[in-house]
Amino acid sequence: MGYATTYPFTGEVLKTFPDATDAEVQAAIAAAHESFLAWRETGFATRAAVMQKAADILRAEADAFARRLTTEMGKLLAEAHAEVELSARIFEYYAKHAERLLAPEPLPVDDPAEGEAVLVHEPLGVLLCIEPWNFPYYQIARIIAPQLSAGNTMLLKHASNVPQSAAAFDDLMRRAGLPEGAFRNLYATREQIRMILEDPRVQGVALTGSEGAGAEVAAIAGRALKKSTMELGGADAFVVLADADLEKTVKWAVFGRHWNGGQVCVSSKRMIVVDEVFDAFLERYTEGVAALKAGDPFDPDTTLAPLSSQGAADEVKQKIAAAVAAGATATEVGAPVPNRGAFVQPTILTDVGEDNPAYYQEFFGPVSMLFRAKDEADAVRIANDSPFGLGGSVFTSDPAHGREVAARISTGMVFVNHPTMVKADLPFGGIRRSGYGRELLGLGLKEFVNHKLIDVVDIDAPF
Repeated sequence: MGYATTYPFTGEVLKTFPDATDAEVQAAIAAAHESFLAWRETGFATRAAVMQKAADILRAEADAFARRLTTEMGKLLAEAHAEVELSARIFEYYAKHAERLLAPEPLPVDDPAEGEAVLVHEPLGVLLCIEPWNFPYYQIARIIAPQLSAGNTMLLKHASNVPQSAAAFDDLMRRAGLPEGAFRNLYATREQIRMILEDPRVQGVALTGSEGAGAEVAAIAGRALKKSTMELGGADAFVVLADADLEKTVKWAVFGRHWNGGQVCVSSKRMIVVDEVFDAFLERYTEGVAALKAGDPFDPDTTLAPLSSQGAADEVKQKIAAAVAAGATATEVGAPVPNRGAFVQPTILTDVGEDNPAYYQEFFGPVSMLFRAKDEADAVRIANDSPFGLGGSVFTSDPAHGREVAARISTGMVFVNHPTMVKADLPFGGIRRSGYGRELLGLGLKEFVNHKLIDVVDIDAPF
């Protein structure tokens, strides 16, 4: 798969890593299974201490962890620091709350003859997580923190362009006191993913990534009768109602579309603006995007990062060209981006008809699609006319009405007067082609546990 660190701002290959051997993969599975047999019996206090130690290390070494992110995938250094802190907060959340969230639940049975019924939550075993490059630490933390807290053990197959970030988390968990084998990074190949999922000691897989990768891995897991969760793409609607505060709304729109270089599954990819404020919004939004400064992601004055790779940039440019060929209008905005590195000129697409393939696609970069809605009902219709269903937002000066509109948008998460909010104590996940299952909070904690009924019945036998 070509695991390598390539600095997106210069295109320089800094370090390469060999693929794992089959023997290494088998040894990792065996070690994870052996570790599980002991880890599942380990008390919550010990598990919590490991999670808290991981959080403490991340904070103590935040700058080194952040710089690694910027080097590997081009993230702005300030955003990299924010990702390190978010990851620390996730570990800390489960250190504080996992025991309570996994406590046995007495069931309110209707008939006393049913006995004293209790639902207990027990770990399943070894799990595989397959993670993408856009948030190299956060994506790992949001799956391993809950699952290790639940008593499972984990194998990681990370994206091929962030191998040092993956290795850093392997080392982090070892230093945090996690038993040997309980979490292991593997530079695995596609065939080895199949090998892992078909192994009877492995009980499930959590994937964050593309639709294609999700479909392939879900099919393998399904044939092996293994539990899976999928967090896939998104084309989130950013709905602007007539009474929205345009100054605040435009600022959130620029941020919501362009943070992390526009490479966020829950970024505001479709701006759906009601007719009476569309022209004013477009003018202000164009000015806001034009003010972004593309450049060195280590420079604190830079506000628009390069994309993660030249291949990613080329793909976005090809999709823009295809959208224009199908009838869309593409307007490049702002000063020219640097002519070196994986940059894409910020672009606004308008006149994207329902017969244009771009209408139903996800653009993973600084490309905004703007749609003029006749009214609020039409805005909701456009928002729901998507194969995806991950996040979304509604902007209005009436929060109560915003909540009502949010209830009519078919997606996994909707925010009123905010483009998106990724926090340790908010669940994350979508519907339709955006995947299935939830991460974070108690929902994520319980995705890979056995919800086992224990019922103590003390009645005489019927004969």
